[in-house]
Amino acid sequence: MIKRVHYRHRLWITSIAAILLLLTLYFTAYGINPSGLATNLNQRNLGPSWAHPFGTDWLGRDMLTRTIKGLALSLQVGVAAGASSVVIAGILGLAAAAMGNVVDRVVAWITDLFLSVPHLVTLLLIAFVLGGGAKGIIIGVALTHWPSLSRVIRAEVLQLRTAPYVAMSRNFGKSRWWIAIRHITPHLLPQLLVGLILVVPHAILHEASITFIGMGLSPHEPAIGIILSESMRYLSSGLWWLALFPGICLLVLVRTFAVLGENLKQWVDPRHAHEE
Repeated sequence: MIKRVHYRHRLWITSIAAILLLLTLYFTAYGINPSGLATNLNQRNLGPSWAHPFGTDWLGRDMLTRTIKGLALSLQVGVAAGASSVVIAGILGLAAAAMGNVVDRVVAWITDLFLSVPHLVTLLLIAFVLGGGAKGIIIGVALTHWPSLSRVIRAEVLQLRTAPYVAMSRNFGKSRWWIAIRHITPHLLPQLLVGLILVVPHAILHEASITFIGMGLSPHEPAIGIILSESMRYLSSGLWWLALFPGICLLVLVRTFAVLGENLKQWVDPRHAHEE
């Protein structure tokens, strides 16, 4: 009993800390002085100091400002791409529930088809066809990250379709869409929320990797992928801070979402629902 109470307290503490960290990053990015993004050749290639905790780059730009702006940009792209992916998975899951066995088999076939292709390769192709940028990455992530979540949603839908209250509503003459919206959708919302939180870190990492190789966001954007790509040319000159601090911050951001998603998954897991 005591262990379970401590376990739940730990979930609460880590979840609240993760949410506060994300909110702090978001509001700091919009409240920070943008003058740090301006070119200042008199302060170029400065190491970490009190004035510039993350140092400055080869154009004298403050790396702390660039990193915070880049993380906020990655967060926006990741959330938008993750939400789009979750919407696709949710629609396909409801279609499988409401439109019969034929549509269910079609959804399963499409899901298996997308899972058979490495999603990073598909993401690269989609981003290249759409000309890169935030739009290309968001659409690419949305079209490549839904299959895994769709498989989970489909399994949940198949289980819900055999529930007694669903059979009772069907006997009372309720339509498939009425049953899908009233009975199945409320049970899918926790799964979709967990899926969103867990997809976002994948979207952020893929956005950074695609941008790193020059097929993502514009070079004029203060994106983490661009910062890391540009810093590669200066590592041999001893400017280690150009890649170290942005890379660590990116890992912290991704790990924060992963922790939040795992905690939320524990809360909605029926096996832990009775642990008080």
